[in-house]
Amino acid sequence: KRTKLSVPVKDDKHPILIQTEKELNEYFNNKRTTFDIPLDFKGTEFQIRVWEALLNIPYGVTKSYGDLARILGDIKAVRAVGGALNKNPISIIVPCHRVVGISGNLVGFAGGLNNKSILLDLEQGFTMPSLF
Repeated sequence: KRTKLSVPVKDDKHPILIQTEKELNEYFNNKRTTFDIPLDFKGTEFQIRVWEALLNIPYGVTKSYGDLARILGDIKAVRAVGGALNKNPISIIVPCHRVVGISGNLVGFAGGLNNKSILLDLEQGFTMPSLF
């Protein structure tokens, strides 16, 4: 189950939405490797620690669930890390697609493994297929 957010008020002209659209377009056009939009995480203390750790995985680099658990200081927290990634409400910007299985296999992406592959290929410099 995804993290529940408060009921949003629609404002297509909100500066954060405009900046987010600009930065995502730059990302998908290979002109941006990090995001500058302000983030307001809503989750448990552990989930927020996991999501913040994701922000430190560089563009084009993957880490395993075990790597992430080790970074957080508890190698036994591998499943808890996976659970927190599954509840990440800010995919792409908070790059849970950069976390792979221990053998390097693509596993566990709420957006689907095909989309995870597309994002990783983009970051590895492969041509971006048309999404539409």
